[in-house]
Amino acid sequence: MSEMAEAIRALISEKGYSEDSVKQTIEKALKAAYKRTYGDDENAIVKFNDDMSDVSIYSRKVVVDGVYDPVKEIELEDARKLAGDEVEEGDEIDILEDPKTFDRSAVTVGKQTAHQGLNETYKTSLMNEYKDKIGEMIIGYHQRERNGNIFVDLGNAGRIEGFLPTKYQSKLEIYEKGDRIKALIVDVKPTNTGIQLVLSRSDTKLVSSILEKEVPEIADGTVEINRIVRDAGYRTKIAVSSAREEVDPVGACVGLRGVRIQNVIRELMNEKIDVLKWDADPAVFIKNALSPAQVERVIITDADKKQALAIVEDSQFSLAIGRQGQNVRLANRLCDWNIDVKTIEQAEELDLSSFNTVQNARNLFNDEAVEEISKISELPGVDAEVAALLKAAGIEEFQDFVEAYDNGTINVEGVSKEALDKINELINENVEFVEEDESDASEAPAEEAAAQPEAPASEEAAAEEEEEYFCPECGAKITLDMTHCPNCGVEFEFEVEE
Repeated sequence: MSEMAEAIRALISEKGYSEDSVKQTIEKALKAAYKRTYGDDENAIVKFNDDMSDVSIYSRKVVVDGVYDPVKEIELEDARKLAGDEVEEGDEIDILEDPKTFDRSAVTVGKQTAHQGLNETYKTSLMNEYKDKIGEMIIGYHQRERNGNIFVDLGNAGRIEGFLPTKYQSKLEIYEKGDRIKALIVDVKPTNTGIQLVLSRSDTKLVSSILEKEVPEIADGTVEINRIVRDAGYRTKIAVSSAREEVDPVGACVGLRGVRIQNVIRELMNEKIDVLKWDADPAVFIKNALSPAQVERVIITDADKKQALAIVEDSQFSLAIGRQGQNVRLANRLCDWNIDVKTIEQAEELDLSSFNTVQNARNLFNDEAVEEISKISELPGVDAEVAALLKAAGIEEFQDFVEAYDNGTINVEGVSKEALDKINELINENVEFVEEDESDASEAPAEEAAAQPEAPASEEAAAEEEEEYFCPECGAKITLDMTHCPNCGVEFEFEVEE
C-alpha cells in the first residue's frame, strides 16, 4: 500500500485537500472496488493509520460452523488459524484484503469513484472559498473569446475559470489575447472540472473598490462614498462626504495634482470620472451633480415628485446636458431627482413665482421644525470674522443687512464685496422673510394710536386703494422703494406708465 500512502500525502500536502475529505474519498473508492469484486460492501471496513500514512480494507466475517455465504462468513477452523484458538463460533473477525487481488474492472471503478469524489470535494471547497469573495476584485488574463464573451485565465491549472459576459463588459474596452483584466467577482458557478467566476467590468462596485485602494481616507472611513452611478466606458459620477469638517472629501479623492483619480481613470481605460460633494440639501446636491457644468440656480419645482429646474448660462447648457443627455441623465440617477435644465433666457419665459425653493427642500429632507434665526452670525456657513466686523459696524440683523446691501451703503473695513455677496446669498438660501400681519398693527396700545394725528379722509382712502407689489421671481411682497427682492435678491426696477 506504499503507492496509496504516497497518494494520500500528495493529496493533503500538495493539493490542499482536507484530511476528512481525503479519508471519505478513499473509503468510497475502496468500497466501490470491493463491491465490484464481491457484490456487496456491507461488511467492508476501511482503516487508516493514525498519521494518515497508510490505509487498509478488511472483510468483517462471522465465525460459523458450515459456511453458507463466503463473503460474510468464515469457518471456525479457518478463523482460529487467522486469529487464534480463543475464537468462538458467532464471533466477528476482520480479515485483511489485498486490493491487488480485486478484479481489474473493480480497480477501474474504484479509481473512477476516487477521481469523481476528489473533483466534487475540490469544487465544494472552491465554491465555499469564492462565495465569500463575491464583490472583491480579481486579476486575470484574456484567454479566449466566444460570441463576445471573454474567458479569463485565473491560474490554478484551469480549475478556476473567469467568465466576463458581454453584458458585464465596459462598452468602449477592447481586449486582445494575453491582456491583463482586473474585474469584480459577481457570481460563482460550478463546472465539470472546477468552478467559474462570473466577472464584471461595468459594476459601480468596481469603481468604488479601485477608489478605496487609491484613497486611504476612504479605506479608513474618513471619507464616505455616499452614492455612485455609472455609464460604463463613458462617465462615472461619485458623491462623497466627510464627517470631519477639516477634511475636503473631493480633494482627498482627486489627490495632489489629480494623481489619485488619474490612477482610477487608467484602471477604467480612460473613463471620465466626476467626483463631487454630497449635500443633504437637494438644491445644492443637484447643482454639484451637474458638474462639470456651472449652474447658476436650482429651483425645486415639486418636492413631492422630486422635480427640479436647473438654470445655467447659455455657454454651460450643452455641458450640463452632456453628449446625448448623458450628464443630466447621470445626475438624475445620482440625486434620484428629475432635473430639467434651462438657460437663463428660457427660464425667464417660465412663471417661477410660485416656487419656494428653500422651504420645499427643507420640508422634504427635514421633518423637524425649521429653527428661526435673525442674526447674520447664526447663518450656516457664514464667516465668523466677517459677521463680527458687520456687527461692530451696527449691522447684525438680516433686515439691516438686506436694506443696506440693496442700497449699496455697506462700507466696512476688512469686508470685501465678495464677502457681502456671499452673505446675501446665504440669506437668500436660508431665510424666508414673513410679512407682518396687518392685525398686529390694530393691537397697538390705545395711547400710541391716540398720539398719532388723524389722517385726512382723502389720505385714508388713498392708502386703502394703494396697490400691493410682489417679486416676479419668488412671489415675496415688495415696495416701490426697493431695488432688490429681500427674499431672493433678484434686482428689479419700476417703470411708471404714462
